[in-house]
Amino acid sequence: MDDDTHDTDDTTADRAPRHNGAEARASALLRRPKLWLVPTVLTGLLALLLSLLYMGGIISPNRDLRHLPIAIVNEDQGKPPAGQRQNLGTRLAETVVADTSSDKADWRRLTRAQAQDELDSGKIYGALLVPANFSDSVAALTTTRATERPTMTVLTNPGMGSLGSSLASRIATAAAQQSSQAIGKELKAAGADKEAGSTTGLLLSDPVGITTEVGHPIGDNSGLGLSAFYYTLLLVLAGFLGANLISMGVDTALGYADSEIGPWHTRRPTVPISRTQTLLLKMAMTAGITVLTTTLIMLATIAILGMDATHLPLLWIFSYCASLAVGLGVQAINAAFGGIGQLVSMFVFIVLGLPSSGATIPLEAVPAFYRFLGIFEPMRQLSGGVRSILFFDARADAGLARAWIMIAIGSAVAVAFGFAMTRYYDRKGLHRMTPQPSP
Repeated sequence: MDDDTHDTDDTTADRAPRHNGAEARASALLRRPKLWLVPTVLTGLLALLLSLLYMGGIISPNRDLRHLPIAIVNEDQGKPPAGQRQNLGTRLAETVVADTSSDKADWRRLTRAQAQDELDSGKIYGALLVPANFSDSVAALTTTRATERPTMTVLTNPGMGSLGSSLASRIATAAAQQSSQAIGKELKAAGADKEAGSTTGLLLSDPVGITTEVGHPIGDNSGLGLSAFYYTLLLVLAGFLGANLISMGVDTALGYADSEIGPWHTRRPTVPISRTQTLLLKMAMTAGITVLTTTLIMLATIAILGMDATHLPLLWIFSYCASLAVGLGVQAINAAFGGIGQLVSMFVFIVLGLPSSGATIPLEAVPAFYRFLGIFEPMRQLSGGVRSILFFDARADAGLARAWIMIAIGSAVAVAFGFAMTRYYDRKGLHRMTPQPSP
């Protein structure tokens, strides 16, 4: 048959019945139990799983918090008190690190330079700093030479997200307060409150002040550290939705799916094509269209909305590769699973990805199941790369290197899996069914 005979679409509007006989009525169909069975089971199961997975990851960060990395920096250069071998700063740092009453913090004894480096690379959520004059300023409280209250400084890291930075700040502040009260008890036990004046005597019950400073500042237009998460979510959604739209568009254009817009129904002539060639076509189109979506995302977020961002060429390249990796994964899953592919890819890239991303709630503050998912879930890897570019000067050790590696692995796995499945189907002769419209 000549190809010209297929040039006209089979397009009709719902203006008249297509066949003779009585039409079915909704009231009659609603009484069929089998019609209810599959939609009811699937939607109910979906609602249950979404509720458990989403709420299970955020319901109690304080209860689930384990081993949040926080630095303690001792710069105390003062002399040890009488009868002691170590100065107060050294003793304080050792006490904080050795405290096993709680496993919520992973205290790391670092120098000031080391702590700043880890703040700048997103490896710690905050730090507690003991200043160089700490022992001397505490000792001065028992004399008339006291000119200022001893202080410790809590350093925050807003680039790790507002909640993560807040948790670290709260833990560090609590440790400083406990240390202050312990120092006050020692001073009182030594009779310092009797030697000091009345005002200083009251101060000795809680002698150390606590100040809070930003250890690694970020821009004002960074969503309090959440812009990295939402930008990552945009990349994932663009890849996910874009791939599904491309898949549906190609199937419609090749005659393997119907197109309905309002009352208009279109069925194009079927184009003979193997599953493997169809997947190749969809992946190639995904790679091309992702150039547009990536550019538009950056145009909207940075140029129009003014999101703080640096390393713009690198951010574009990373954004393109990240969104493309998601798109290739969606195409592979759709090719392998057919009609339920969209549901499977939604769970892989979004449902399981959001609570395990570590971008809004630190992985140290979610149940172990989500920490396990964070090892390989795409959104976790991509958010680390975006966070590195936006907040940590695109440092490789801030998550960017891992993100590039996981993008490469994920893309390779998607391509290999997709083409392995389509070639298997083609060799088995499992061609796509192409039912024709009723006359």
